[in-house]
Amino acid sequence: MMRRTTALLLRHAVGGIPQALADVLVCPLSKKPLRYCEVSGSLVSDAGRMSFPIADGIPCLLPKDGKLLEDHPRESGYETSSRDSSD
Repeated sequence: MMRRTTALLLRHAVGGIPQALADVLVCPLSKKPLRYCEVSGSLVSDAGRMSFPIADGIPCLLPKDGKLLEDHPRESGYETSSRDSSD
């Protein structure tokens, strides 16, 4: 039974993250839903203007791991500016 459940969860993976997990993840800062960006392979918070990386299928959702998005991320693909890591 465990194999079947795992196979079902992984069937519709988003960037290496099972779709069931991606559906419940929220931005750690704004608490708003995240969307997957295929260009960067990261999770993006449009409300918080942040991008969070995915490392080996594991979303890195610590605020210090986020990168600030530039003004028009959807129009220009994926652009980020480095965030001060002294938080």
